[in-house]
Amino acid sequence: MSTSTLRLAIVGHTNTGKTSLVRTLCHNRKFGEVADRAGTTRQVSAVRLGFDADTLIELFDSPGLENAPHLIEALEALPGERHDGPDRIDRFLDEPALVERFDQEARVLELMRAVDAALYVIDVREPVLEKYLDELAILGLGARPLLAVLNFTASPLSREQAWRDALARVSLHTVLSFDAAIREPATEKRLFDKLATLLDGFQPTIARWLAHREQEEKERRQAALAAIADLLIDIAALRRTHRSDDIGLREPLLQEIQDRTHHREQACVETLLALYRFGRDDYSDNGLPLVQGRWPDPPLDPATLADHGIRTGSHLGAGAGIGAVFDIASGGLSLGTGTLVGGAVGAGTGLLRSAGEGLLERARGLRRLGVEDAVLRLLAWRQLHLLGALIRRGHGNPEPLQATAEERWKRDRLPSSLLRARLRPGWSALNELPEREPGRERARARLAADLAEALEQAPSSP
Repeated sequence: MSTSTLRLAIVGHTNTGKTSLVRTLCHNRKFGEVADRAGTTRQVSAVRLGFDADTLIELFDSPGLENAPHLIEALEALPGERHDGPDRIDRFLDEPALVERFDQEARVLELMRAVDAALYVIDVREPVLEKYLDELAILGLGARPLLAVLNFTASPLSREQAWRDALARVSLHTVLSFDAAIREPATEKRLFDKLATLLDGFQPTIARWLAHREQEEKERRQAALAAIADLLIDIAALRRTHRSDDIGLREPLLQEIQDRTHHREQACVETLLALYRFGRDDYSDNGLPLVQGRWPDPPLDPATLADHGIRTGSHLGAGAGIGAVFDIASGGLSLGTGTLVGGAVGAGTGLLRSAGEGLLERARGLRRLGVEDAVLRLLAWRQLHLLGALIRRGHGNPEPLQATAEERWKRDRLPSSLLRARLRPGWSALNELPEREPGRERARARLAADLAEALEQAPSSP
């Protein structure tokens, strides 16, 4: 399907968040430079949006306008028809002395003559000053459709309504609130829908891009939930066995379980960061308990459990302070044998058979070691916490990442898919068994669905 490439300029006053907006729209944390100082962008920079080797949209980040009041006077002094805006812009660009004097503005006006439309980014924390209205008047001379993007609308200093009133007075009614610090697919869709109303000829291009974005977002979230489900099943099914009379082997096995759990969780963290196009260096100092992309506290540390409000069973504290690793000889659950058998019957004969195998191992003088329910709840909570934050985090956000905890996983009973994984050592890649037991993929799909439901029920991240 052939569609035209939409060329879109991002323009506005200095330091209004233009580069941050481009980062959020292209989901690229590395695009350009973002800093809390004027004039960070000095050149026009471009990024292409598309798929299957087709470029559908080109975004052009431009230098900030800084001297609009004097520039508008210079433009009015040029000869030519007063109401022929493009002609006046061309005459300005043909005057070397004026181009040198208004270097940044000249780059922006040259860009405006080459694009199909422009997004005028406004920092709504700023008062409505005459210089901003002069900028709009100058950009209007380029005869290109303008969409006003109101940035930082969530700030307590926001003057959004004052800006909307001012824009209406200069007959600019195509306005959208779009906080570049927040990644919100619905808002991104509204932005491109508004552009489609301004640009009839580009409606097929915009429709293709939005359909691609929607599918990409769906696949990314599914992949993230599958990665978390994989982590939880690997840890739930993780076990080590030693002879009851071999006390010296117990501590090394406990430490191995702890290390494997920690490294497996870290691998999941890195997968989620990569899926949402972030990296370790994006978390050097933020609100999540991540340090350079890593969790600073091991999930098996009892203090970590307590810090997150997760209570453990009475067996917590067994074995050199690694209390979250416990003896699962009785079928792998932190319950009495009677409760276990009743639960196993309710879940199916496969569980009962595995429970019996555990009891048989105990009769043979063997002890199984694994990770207890409280740790699984914490692992689920931390990954949902991270995923929820990444889903909402704009790539132009320079501030520490904040996210809302998913309370449900702190207290609810584990899903049946994880209870089954307890009794299926062949489901865990960490056990290094020669063959995987059947049923793992079905269990992962069910668990991913449970995680998706928990994610939807969680409060939105700020």
